[in-house]
Amino acid sequence: MEFMDKRIVYFEKKGKHNTDACLELLKEAVKRDDYKHAVVASTTGETGLLFSEALKDTELNLVVVSHSVGFKGPNTFEFADGIKEKILANGNKMYTGTMLTHSIETSLNAKFSGIYPAMIVAQSLRRFGEGAKVCCEIVMMAVDGGLIPEQEEVLAVAGTGYGADTVMVLRSAASKRFLDLRVLEILAKPRL
Repeated sequence: MEFMDKRIVYFEKKGKHNTDACLELLKEAVKRDDYKHAVVASTTGETGLLFSEALKDTELNLVVVSHSVGFKGPNTFEFADGIKEKILANGNKMYTGTMLTHSIETSLNAKFSGIYPAMIVAQSLRRFGEGAKVCCEIVMMAVDGGLIPEQEEVLAVAGTGYGADTVMVLRSAASKRFLDLRVLEILAKPRL
């Protein structure tokens, strides 16, 4: 019987206060398993900049993924002046685009009160946590944008609201090949 013996970190609570631990877990994983690509979700730029600064002297292809322009959730998220430029100056990449589960179907749902496939996918992924859903989305977004290759093992970092509380390893796929996306490992997630 062949198996891998790896640890999973479960945070007692979701949220931003887990960000530093997620950064350390990502750095450990890169060192241990020599990952070449990482994708980090960032709504205000703060998390993206933190990871960008910490990883700027590595060979890691770091892609920071932000919300599409005009996103109106509980808050309107925008990067503060200069954050995007600092991330790029550190040799990292940025991607801003439509969140895959907040596409045209969100508009149709608001108008016609129906349930649509992308919304079912989003709710299904949320069973593992908001960060797990976002990890899947941002990896596909980065592939769609041509910033990471398909069928590579990629580290993904996301959170619940602000900051980071989830770290996963995924086999990358473009959104049009969503069914080829694979969650290979969960390195950290909130328990609640």
